[in-house]
Amino acid sequence: VEEGRERVRWEEGRGRQVLQVHMSPGLHQLGSVSWQLALCLLFIFTIVYFSIWKGVKTSGKVVWVTATFPYLVLLVLLVRGATLPGAWRGVVFYLKPDWGKLLSTTVWIDAAAQIFFSLGPGFGVLLAFASYNPFHNNCYKDALLTSSVNCLTSFLSGFVIFTVLGYMAEMRKVGVETVAKDAGPSLLFIIYAEAIANMPAATFFAIIFFLMIIMLGLDSTFAGLEGVITAMLDEFPQLLSRRREWFVLSLVCVCYLGALSTLTYGGAFVVKLFEEYATGPAVITVVFLEVIAVSWFYGTSRFCADVHMMLGFSPGLFWRVCWVAICPIFLLFIIVSFLAFPPEVKLFDYVYPPWTTVLGYCIGVSSFICVPAYMVYHLLTAKGTFKQRLLKGITPVPSGPHSDITITHAV
Repeated sequence: VEEGRERVRWEEGRGRQVLQVHMSPGLHQLGSVSWQLALCLLFIFTIVYFSIWKGVKTSGKVVWVTATFPYLVLLVLLVRGATLPGAWRGVVFYLKPDWGKLLSTTVWIDAAAQIFFSLGPGFGVLLAFASYNPFHNNCYKDALLTSSVNCLTSFLSGFVIFTVLGYMAEMRKVGVETVAKDAGPSLLFIIYAEAIANMPAATFFAIIFFLMIIMLGLDSTFAGLEGVITAMLDEFPQLLSRRREWFVLSLVCVCYLGALSTLTYGGAFVVKLFEEYATGPAVITVVFLEVIAVSWFYGTSRFCADVHMMLGFSPGLFWRVCWVAICPIFLLFIIVSFLAFPPEVKLFDYVYPPWTTVLGYCIGVSSFICVPAYMVYHLLTAKGTFKQRLLKGITPVPSGPHSDITITHAV
């Protein structure tokens, strides 16, 4: 009991010193911006700007450090965690499946969101970076290699986390499930940080651990912003090509100002709301629309012909079945399940009121509302009967008078 009270005091101390959550009663009163966090975020965005302001030539060099350093830290932490007493308990808990969890919608949404966030489909990031590749680049091999490395990295990270959780369970004389009951940021920034603080050479491991977290965050920010920058430069080349540095600066400033709400005393409540509604379900919906547009409207035959023109071979039957049936059905199931059973959002002792559910849905819809909005706009402005306008919107047409490339208005 005393150890449990000590842990509560430890967590509250971190929340009071860093997040200062105790100064905000909830989402209805966020409070003022924490100037310490604002300065930290300004420093991070300054690094981001000077890493991407010249394009992939500069960000590509920075990524050599930010992408490889986390793997080195993971290996160091894995070796250190494996040598801790009780590490085997965490590994057994990690590898022992709980089949009943498969009936939970939250598990499927979290799994899909994890894949989308780690691989990047739906964000436009892959399209942006792929646009810099040669036309005949073997994207088929790259996709398989990247997906495999991503899954193996996630599997390796699980060992890094649960060996330490086993150590924490051994120290507290409790089960691993008791230590691992906290999910999301709490597991990373409270439980794991507490475990590192109790290790020998704690300062060294704490420094490399949080450096790894910063590197991962920088990588994600580079990719997300580059997706927006590349799309805008391609859309308005004459206006923005020679003013890239100024455009990137303005975009970074907008992102910084938009993030100020998360730096308030109640910023943790905002982050939790975004995490539940504005990330997983919204991205899943965007990917669902992309799959429908490409596989059904544009057509898998045309898409496979494009791949054959680029690579010299066509995707097999398995991939076509996935694009046409398996992926849309699976994604639609997750979306419907989320709408039918919205999650009960809670952070610390604060239970989110019912009006935050409506706010969360509005935030999530805002991520992809432009897609159905343009569909309606095209139906209203096109000529002909409703059936003719609908068929015109989903039928591929040549993109130019002397081009073999086709586009689809719905895409």
